[in-house]
Order: sequence, then C-alpha cells, then structure tokens
Amino acid sequence: MCRHLGHVGPRPVTLASRVTEPPHSLLVQSYAPADMRGGGTVNADGFGVGWYSDTGPHSYRSPVPMWTDGSFLDLATAISSPAFVAAVRSATVGMPVSTGACAPFRDGDRVFSHNGVVRGWPGSLRDLAAELDPETLMTLDAPTDSAVLWALVRRRLDAGKDPADAVADVITRTLDAAPGSRLNLMLLTTGPAGEPTLVATAVDHALSYLADDEGVTVASEPLDDRAWTPVDDRRLVVTRDAATVAVTAL
Repeated sequence: MCRHLGHVGPRPVTLASRVTEPPHSLLVQSYAPADMRGGGTVNADGFGVGWYSDTGPHSYRSPVPMWTDGSFLDLATAISSPAFVAAVRSATVGMPVSTGACAPFRDGDRVFSHNGVVRGWPGSLRDLAAELDPETLMTLDAPTDSAVLWALVRRRLDAGKDPADAVADVITRTLDAAPGSRLNLMLLTTGPAGEPTLVATAVDHALSYLADDEGVTVASEPLDDRAWTPVDDRRLVVTRDAATVAVTAL
C-alpha cells in the first residue's frame, strides 16, 4: 500500500536524515512497515525521492527495492535539501512495476505521492478522467490510479487553485466516484515567493507529523520514538512556513 514522507525546513538536511538513517526510516518501512492496514506486507516495488536544491528541483526513481540500490543509499548521505518527498511502493495487483509507476511524480517544482488505492479502478475514475485532455492521458507516467490522481491535481494547480484546495477537491471527487478508496496524498510545491508548501492527507491510512527546530516532517509512520502527532482520518495537513502545521477536516 506504499509508504511516504515529506519534509520542509528552514535549512537543508540530508535525504539520509529522514529516508535511511532513523530507526524506523523509510528504508526500514520498505521491508518492515508497521501499519499497512491490510494493504500488503512489504514495499518492494520501487521507490523515489523528489527534492529542491540551489540548482532547481530534482528527482530519482527506481523500480527496485530501496535496500538493493547501494548507489542511492550512498547519495542520500551527500544530498541535502530544505524540502523533499520520498516514497516506497507496494504495487496494487494488476498495476505495472516500472520507474514511471513509482512515486513521487514530479512536474517542475511540484512533487506528488499517493499511498493507497482507488477502488474500482479504472472504471470508477472514468468520469473524473474525462476532465483531462487526450494528450495528458496519453502521456501519463504510468497506467495507474496514482498517475491519474496526479494529473487531476496538476490540472487544478494549472488553473490557479491553492495547493491545499486542489488536493482537497481531488480527494472529495474521488471518494464520491470510488467510495472506500485509500487516499493518502502528499504534494510539495512552491508559492509565489518560492517558499515550499507541503500538503498531505489522511484518508483510511496512517499519517503522523513532527515539528522541531529542523522543520516539519510528515510521514506514513513515525521515523523514531519522539513525540510524533498522529493525524485523524479524513484530515488535511498543511505547512507553509516550515514551522507551523494546520490540520483541518476534509
């Protein structure tokens, strides 16, 4: 069912500080997740990271288990960023295992991840997908529910919607079309002044956050034994200044 995390902070931290080094890091969650809620047992169908640096946004995705990619494990200790999203994947039966199917998806400075599944896929999203133009549908990263959700969020961002409103609208419309879907979405983007905004949702799946002097980290599962705050179901989490967290009902 996948696991992911996002971080925004006032200064850069290494990717490893969140993705590979903590006692229950995303690396550990790839082979020993604690709260999959019946959505599989491991997250071995690929992984990815999208991050910002002084030279712009970047991403790295691979269809192999994170623990098998020694080059990434080494790079994660050398790459620092004030804002990033990382994910490990457990593919839904019938969906492809490929680089394009791995989160996070990226379009410029926008980085997006989805933990969960859209019930009744693909038929349940037929009407929603009709919003998308044929070229968008033909150039999706992969024929998956996550890629369609990403295209729907991106369409709303392109129309000028606030990131939190764009994610909330896609959640509402998807639940109307596919009740019972698991929709933990995570979007990282930048505002007009270049400040990072992180938006995450908890819909029938686990989510927690931690705010400290290094910024805000939102994750499917706590990375360590510090005082993480669990997020209730059907909630939207937003941080715009790398320090405060707003949690509202969806």
